[in-house]
Amino acid sequence: MPEALQHRVLFWGILGALITRGIFILAGVSLIRRFEWLTYVFGALLVYSGIKLLKQGGEEIDPEKNPVLRMFRKWMPVTDDYQGEKFWVRQPGLYATPLVVVLLVVETTDIVFAVDSIPAVLAITLNAFIVYTSNVFAILGLRSMYFAVAGAMDLFEYLHYGLSAVLVLIGAKMLASHYYRVPTAVALGTVAGVIGLSVVASVMWGRNR
Repeated sequence: MPEALQHRVLFWGILGALITRGIFILAGVSLIRRFEWLTYVFGALLVYSGIKLLKQGGEEIDPEKNPVLRMFRKWMPVTDDYQGEKFWVRQPGLYATPLVVVLLVVETTDIVFAVDSIPAVLAITLNAFIVYTSNVFAILGLRSMYFAVAGAMDLFEYLHYGLSAVLVLIGAKMLASHYYRVPTAVALGTVAGVIGLSVVASVMWGRNR
């Protein structure tokens, strides 16, 4: 999509992410407090996600395979071209512009990431305020980080290995939480160390360095 319109999509995408994350967090905290065995479900989900990410590697994702996007295209006509900054136009009926399609992909992708990231935070604390505010600070930085990192992502070819390891480690932490409690400082330090190591390895030994 045109670079001039990316700011607009990111603004509304982040706003939507703040709302959906709040719903996910409240539901997750209340479910874990009521059904403690869900900790094992979330832990297993993280381990599975980490292994799946490791197998996928750096493969490109085709947005057209998004089931929500396919369903949307079936009942809502979409214009062929962007109509400035408009999300909807009439010609003569109501049409969505490609801007809506991009926003839909952004929102559904964030929900997929929330399924991984929220259980990961819940592995550290069940305080809903801390969980939500940490997500808010992370999400609010996404808009600036997107433009800062978009041009440099090809450098970090080993980053997905680090992210895979983080998901598996945190999932294992949740699975073992009733038998051994890992100190928060150790967990956070391990996460930072693994991601930092994958970035350094990419810069120093990656093919695209």
